[in-house]
Amino acid sequence: MTATMISAEHLTKRYGRRPVVRDLSLAVEAGQVCALLGPNGAGKTSTMRMLLGLSTPDGGRARLLGEPVALGAPVLRRVGVLIDGPALVPHLSGRANLRLLWSAAGRHWPPPGLDAALELAGLGDALDRKVRGYSMGMRQRLMLAQALMRQPEVLILDEPANGLDPAEVRALRERLATLARQGAAVLVSSHQLAEVQQLATHVVVLRHGRLVAAGPLADLVGTAGSLEEAYLTMTGEEDERAAR
Repeated sequence: MTATMISAEHLTKRYGRRPVVRDLSLAVEAGQVCALLGPNGAGKTSTMRMLLGLSTPDGGRARLLGEPVALGAPVLRRVGVLIDGPALVPHLSGRANLRLLWSAAGRHWPPPGLDAALELAGLGDALDRKVRGYSMGMRQRLMLAQALMRQPEVLILDEPANGLDPAEVRALRERLATLARQGAAVLVSSHQLAEVQQLATHVVVLRHGRLVAAGPLADLVGTAGSLEEAYLTMTGEEDERAAR
């Protein structure tokens, strides 16, 4: 029986009186790459933040690796995260930022997955330059290295391909697929549907904070021919644009 690595049970979140996530349940098992899809404002980032203990749900519960999630929970050491933009110190080098992020929790440097993470980042000599001179893409690659260097059992990545060129997106896709084959569970949000179709094994689609579809990628695409066509039908985005 395959282990459930990421789970949400009836998650609900409101900001003031506005509901942003409504009674959401989902599960990602070991070996799966699950794409969390939906229009802007659908609740994707809010869901990820609750799964990581960064935001407290107003209802329901989240678990990672079978453990309840809260800010600072020990289970989070086994999770690679990219969310809310790069948390980097501009006057430090890329390498020093990685060391700071790793050692802040009292862990011995270097981490076991550092070499593979740096290979994916592909920063070369720039790794020893100050981050203030990095482009958006370089910062994104550094934060991906941060997420991957701990050899995580679970990865939760919010728009990880932002700022990456096509070759970098391909390298990221291959690395995530390798981690999944090794037994990790990956939850990734993205608007790049063609890329998601090459990467994901499973898909969860949100609209207005509610679950509208979930399951294996092949089942959701069905006879639509592409994930893009299936997605537009499921979310009603195309109809909404036509009605404006």
